[in-house]
Amino acid sequence: MPTTPTTHVLYLHGFRSTPQSTKAQLVGARMGQSWPHIVFHCPQLPPSPRQAMDEVMRDIAGWPRRSAHGPAPERGMAVIGSSLGGYYATWIAEQTGCRAVVLNPAVHAARDLATQVGEHTSWHNPEETFVFKPEYVEELRALAVPAITRPERYYALIAKGDEVLDWREMLAHYANPYGRLMHGRLLEGSDHAISDFPDYLDEVLDFLNLTTR
Repeated sequence: MPTTPTTHVLYLHGFRSTPQSTKAQLVGARMGQSWPHIVFHCPQLPPSPRQAMDEVMRDIAGWPRRSAHGPAPERGMAVIGSSLGGYYATWIAEQTGCRAVVLNPAVHAARDLATQVGEHTSWHNPEETFVFKPEYVEELRALAVPAITRPERYYALIAKGDEVLDWREMLAHYANPYGRLMHGRLLEGSDHAISDFPDYLDEVLDFLNLTTR
């Protein structure tokens, strides 16, 4: 795995979530405390997957990234995504060649969210509502990554106790050809929110190879 230092970090929240999620806040606080010189971006994602990825790609257009050819850059970017944000993070990692941390990532988002068409409230502000439209399912399908190209580029934190997503599908998607995670952990318990995430925060950030200057 190339050791290009990371200078820019993107965090993507999950379905019905916001940048106020516990994991996003923990990552942001630690980044601000220990790596204040690193660019940290955690946007509020719109419900349309196409719009969400269009906006994110515009936001990171000037960020350093690996090219398909040529030497490794002196600086790099990384992305962290939780649940649906993990699905998005995988698409972004495959587009940009960056490192990615996926936290209980959605693997078959179009299938799973086809049952969620309609109006929803935000987990962190029940007064805020949004509509997940039928066409968004197709937008999700267009962002699918059938198989990741480089398992060593990913750190996956997968909980067998996830009450929303199937850990077996997550493991199969991010494992190497021998069925093992190159980087990350398969937790015996925990839950979809990964309530014990603070126990793994240092490990997650170590994987990103954050620059010290």
